[in-house]
Amino acid sequence: MTLRCPECEAHLVVEATTGEVLFHKKTKDAAAGGKDFDVLLEELKEEKSHAEEIFEREVEALKDQDRLLEERFEEALRQAEEDPEDGPPPRPFDLD
Repeated sequence: MTLRCPECEAHLVVEATTGEVLFHKKTKDAAAGGKDFDVLLEELKEEKSHAEEIFEREVEALKDQDRLLEERFEEALRQAEEDPEDGPPPRPFDLD
């Protein structure tokens, strides 16, 4: 006996006496979620493009972060050279 699933529209071949499913075949629309191959391919390309944009933004942010850290270090080094009195705190064994 051949039946059609009301939810996914799949075709089922069922043995009438036992009720066991002998064959199950999904329809093309149900197998792809109801979407055409070209639509799925376009969505995949858009997702890839979006991921690449995010990656490039993160790379630029890291480059900018490295530059900012380098500038902060240079400024701290310059201030330490200009005002040597604010050097490292005295070591505890030097205070005795």
